[in-house]
Amino acid sequence: MANDDSYLEPLRPPTNSPLDRARIKAYWRLIPLLFLSYMIAYVDRANVAIAKLTMARDLPHFDNAVFGFGAGVFFFGYFLLEIPGTLIVERWSARKWICRIMISWGIMAGLTALVREPWHFYTIRFLLGLAEAGFYPGVIVYLTHWFPTRDRARALAYFFIATPIAQFMSPKLSNILLRIGTDETVNGVVVHHPEVWGLEGWQWVYIAWGIPAVILGFVVFFFLTDRPGQAKWLEPDEREALEQELRREKALHPGGRHMSVWKGLSDPKVLILAAAYFFVVTGNYGIEFFMPSILERWYNLKLDRLTWLIILPPLGSLVGQVFIGWSSDRTRERRLHAAIPIYMGVAALATMVMLDAPPLWLTVCLFVVAMTGVKAYLPAFWSLPTLFLSESAAAGSIGLINSVGNLGGWIGPWVMGFVEKATGSFRGGLTYLAVSMTVSATIIVMLGVGKRAASKPGEKPDPLAEALPERA
Repeated sequence: MANDDSYLEPLRPPTNSPLDRARIKAYWRLIPLLFLSYMIAYVDRANVAIAKLTMARDLPHFDNAVFGFGAGVFFFGYFLLEIPGTLIVERWSARKWICRIMISWGIMAGLTALVREPWHFYTIRFLLGLAEAGFYPGVIVYLTHWFPTRDRARALAYFFIATPIAQFMSPKLSNILLRIGTDETVNGVVVHHPEVWGLEGWQWVYIAWGIPAVILGFVVFFFLTDRPGQAKWLEPDEREALEQELRREKALHPGGRHMSVWKGLSDPKVLILAAAYFFVVTGNYGIEFFMPSILERWYNLKLDRLTWLIILPPLGSLVGQVFIGWSSDRTRERRLHAAIPIYMGVAALATMVMLDAPPLWLTVCLFVVAMTGVKAYLPAFWSLPTLFLSESAAAGSIGLINSVGNLGGWIGPWVMGFVEKATGSFRGGLTYLAVSMTVSATIIVMLGVGKRAASKPGEKPDPLAEALPERA
């Protein structure tokens, strides 16, 4: 492997072939915009975890059970349009559909500032789910239009690390906004931060993060390109080389070129992957939405210190996703690269539950491991469906896996909120999350898809893959 390259900064192709030049240009042109879009999407989806810290003070009817259910009801709307949205990306236009998604979800995210009753909150969260449906699986499908199999997990890893970066950036930025309309004690003196235009800080959290989504929607419309053949930013020989490589892969695909959507949706492996995704997403969102509340409750932390601590776990997620994306592509193994990180997360949650009043530093470290586990598996996991499905069948199946799986995004927060309200403790909910994640990892291992692929006789190492991984 080369020693002078950085994995996260592909500077130039290691060969001068048209295909390698096209692959590098595709990374630079598409991934940054998709990354930024997903980062904003994730903040708009998950910022309720931060906003609730002061939102509950102004809205006394909003307890942990209300927030848990409302945070999760997003995924009911999400469920309804996932498959149609993913098929639209495959058969129509990713550029136009993602533009529509981003503008509508930005508007819905901003409208969350107007809620006053629990049913307002539930309705807006449901509509936000409808608005965003199809973005995440649509991008996964879109990347198959541009990146050959050997690049796919790495491209997905670049896209997926938007979530830990969003989790790293948003708490401190949101903390500044949360101060609006609140009282703060500074050197023994109570200081009041006045409202802005009559709105409280938690309201500005929703508005401020909704606006970038609308702006980026228009950027996507003018900047994204649906297929390599339409890319004027590629040279003619680069377009042809990339399209030829993608056509060659389709011709050699074990599923063939003409798999129906129904064949993909009814494949038992697709249904099993949907179940695996459901159980791990249950753990993911249960941790994310309640980690700030757990730290605040267990250690009586002030908002400033809390928002510094909750940006640490996403750093582990970032490193884990980049490493898994590189390692999975390099070894051509997907199954264990998906399962092992989840088992790591289980071990961290189980340790947290078993320890009685652990010190703050240890709890934060365990959350780092847990968050790494529920994020690092993603690049390898989403490379699995395209190993046995192609074209519309793969697109519809990815939509099904994501829509069914993301119902776990409702179950996880709801169970955490319900159990805490019933028992006064978060430990029962954390136990449930650990069990759910164990089921997910075990399903992935037992399925058997994605074992390490043997190199073909005489196959030369991929020069681009050789250059990119050492960029860490």
